[in-house]
Amino acid sequence: MGMASTSFTTDSKLLESLKQGTSRDATERVCTVDDHNRPTLYGHDRRDVRLYNLWHRATYVIVRHEQQRASLPCSPAAGDTFVLVQRRSLHKDYCPGKLDPTPGGVVDFAESYDDNAIRELEEEMGIRATLLRGEEDDTLFDKDSHFMQALFDFPYEDERVRCWGRMYEVFYHGSLSDVKIQKEEVDEVLRLPLTEVKQWIENSPNDWTPDSAYALQLYLQHTHDRRLMRVSSSLSLERYRLRPQPRVIFFDCDDCLYFDGWTVARQITKKIDEWCVEKGLPSGEAYELYKRHGTALKGLLVEGFMEHCEEAVDDFLHAVHDVKYHSLSRDEELRKMLIRLKDIPKYIFTASARHHAERCLDVLGIRDLFEDIIDTKSVGLHTKYSREAFEIAMRIAGVPMEEAERCLFLDDSVKNIKAAQQIGWRCVLVGRVGRDCGTTINAEGHAEHEIDKIHDFPKVFPELFQDS
Repeated sequence: MGMASTSFTTDSKLLESLKQGTSRDATERVCTVDDHNRPTLYGHDRRDVRLYNLWHRATYVIVRHEQQRASLPCSPAAGDTFVLVQRRSLHKDYCPGKLDPTPGGVVDFAESYDDNAIRELEEEMGIRATLLRGEEDDTLFDKDSHFMQALFDFPYEDERVRCWGRMYEVFYHGSLSDVKIQKEEVDEVLRLPLTEVKQWIENSPNDWTPDSAYALQLYLQHTHDRRLMRVSSSLSLERYRLRPQPRVIFFDCDDCLYFDGWTVARQITKKIDEWCVEKGLPSGEAYELYKRHGTALKGLLVEGFMEHCEEAVDDFLHAVHDVKYHSLSRDEELRKMLIRLKDIPKYIFTASARHHAERCLDVLGIRDLFEDIIDTKSVGLHTKYSREAFEIAMRIAGVPMEEAERCLFLDDSVKNIKAAQQIGWRCVLVGRVGRDCGTTINAEGHAEHEIDKIHDFPKVFPELFQDS
């Protein structure tokens, strides 16, 4: 691997010490790698890694401070999680004096990631950790040891550092006074709420080491992905990365943008049954058609109860959506929330008819805030939870299939959420009670977030909203 010219700016005195080889640990041999994380034959001196911004390995450790010893590691809830943050020594050759939310270190030549993470944590903070390598029982660990998990590998690159990091999570159950600082490396250790750390980084990024701030973003994303990993094989932990900002946001309409206790939905269901009875079908057959074909309309067409032409389909859609909207009203809170969304195109993606969605949006006072409405006719009458419907919706919104991950979808149907996640969309389940069952529902790991109502959207994706 060749050496590039110096690409970072730093304190002139520190730069000179690097050139002279007098900086701290200048001749320490480092595990350098190529951009695919394959180790070089002999490694390089630390001074060369810093001077020429060589690819190398490093560890990053989130130290969760648990007041009481946890029985087994669990996914963190950011609202009540505290972490230990280091302030780096002014003698460091990289980001001296900066705050570091993920303590760790540069991996030595012939040293493993795991050995480095354990060594650095004990040397710099006096925390002795034991790495979990499976579903070990808590009793395997002595009282002075702390759980550590390896989570994922990731590449990071900027003008000052290029590294392949491995992210760890440790559960520290001792007191803050038990932390023993290595003064040559660390000036102080702070115990801070994870939410405060995240906000501080957003407001004052220059206070923090940039690669560690990025690692923290990955960690926060990973807390949601832990659930998704049970059902998705598309998440790679060997080259983990931040997902890009959504390119398009798709909103379901009924029982998602509004919730009226299914008053409108029940009217539509009744109208469909009445339409079928008028055509000579027994009462209840509309629901059986729905169960067999995904929608009653598709069942009527497939089983020959309706002529397969646009005029017949339009007559049906207008008849069954001839409902009252007294249960809906203008929603100023919803309008303000949608206006606060950053400049990302927004579409309605509904299994119902366009004219019905338009009336709902008009009553809510938000019709002007959407690019378009993708309804059942737009997707060729395919059921909404079919792959074909989602592919057509992407084509309408101008999103290529290889960018499916950049589609964000909000819906109240678990079935629709599952279908969206399988095609690669990011999902939010809106509402936690099922219409048919009347009991609590969940997306079983297919949604990144589950919220009670659409107005909670900013709570789970605050980065998509402008400040009030």
